[in-house]
Amino acid sequence: MPAERAVALDAFLTGAGWGGATRVPLPGDASTRRYERLVLGGRRAMLMDQPQGAETPSAPAGASPEERRALGYNAVARLAGADCARFIATANYLRKRGLAAPEIIAADPKQGFVVIEDLGDTLYADIVDTTNEVQLYRAAAEVLAWLHAEPAPTVLPPDKALHAYDETALCAEIDLLTEWFMPLALGRAVSADESAEHRELWRNALAALKPDPVFVHRDYHAQNLLWLPARKGAARVGLIDFQDAVAGSKAYDLISLIEDARRDVPPVIAEEATKHYLAAMRAQGTPVDEGTFRGQMAVMAAQRNAKIAGIFARLYKRDGKPRYLSYLPRVWGYLTKDLEHPALRELKAWYDRNIPHEKRRAPEGVAA
Repeated sequence: MPAERAVALDAFLTGAGWGGATRVPLPGDASTRRYERLVLGGRRAMLMDQPQGAETPSAPAGASPEERRALGYNAVARLAGADCARFIATANYLRKRGLAAPEIIAADPKQGFVVIEDLGDTLYADIVDTTNEVQLYRAAAEVLAWLHAEPAPTVLPPDKALHAYDETALCAEIDLLTEWFMPLALGRAVSADESAEHRELWRNALAALKPDPVFVHRDYHAQNLLWLPARKGAARVGLIDFQDAVAGSKAYDLISLIEDARRDVPPVIAEEATKHYLAAMRAQGTPVDEGTFRGQMAVMAAQRNAKIAGIFARLYKRDGKPRYLSYLPRVWGYLTKDLEHPALRELKAWYDRNIPHEKRRAPEGVAA
């Protein structure tokens, strides 16, 4: 950390009542954020340190696709970038809905410093092998049903628009596969015609989705959920890493949960979570048609997994993080299965023609 930023952080912590706290760094993730656990006396909290110039900016509300492209990938794909104020607004919205997002204890959004409630260490990813897996995934499905009981808000108070997860964003994400994964796997650049056909096929598939937007966490999986059994109802599931939330399909977060890029979710657990979500939606008076919903799940699953294959290749090639390549066989296993749905028949043919099955992994000679 630059010396000037370190001084500013010390001043922020002192002003927030956490000066002199023991600071324990936590492992990093794929972003530019950094976290520390703060311990002072009998109190514990978390520090989120997000340098505000570390990422390209997000787009303002109402920006056109062309204006978003001019700002860069974060704006096109509806990512928050380094906007700490968006994290704060999202946390407050979720807490108002009765969910277990961390309380904001102190914040300086302009500098990118936030002290948040410490929800503990019981990440789903760390406890799922020693805890009732069905219970964990049913509880996570209940959170989604609770969120989906209401339409997506247009604004996260006081002033953060909840952007639509629109065609521009979804297609920009699938472009990551042709831009980053295919050159890595095939050893050559993708032609303009190949990329254009891929994008057009995806536009056709996405156009069939029923527009009925709800709040979408966007990274709803075992690494971002904590088990809080002392709490009640949907608040038993702690929520983190939600700053990139958007307004989109009901199917998206459920697919994120059950087609987890970082761990194998047994098919019986995935089906139980899906059925429990559908039952919870019926029980609260907001039922969805199961056949239509499962079709949306297939499209969203394929879109998400195509994106992730591209992201993991980019993390390796651009950011020097080869460990993400070890997840590619799982991601491609999901995607290959997803493409079997009749709604994706033409896309399946494109993938079979352009990315042979033996290329759907990290290239030979690359250590993951």
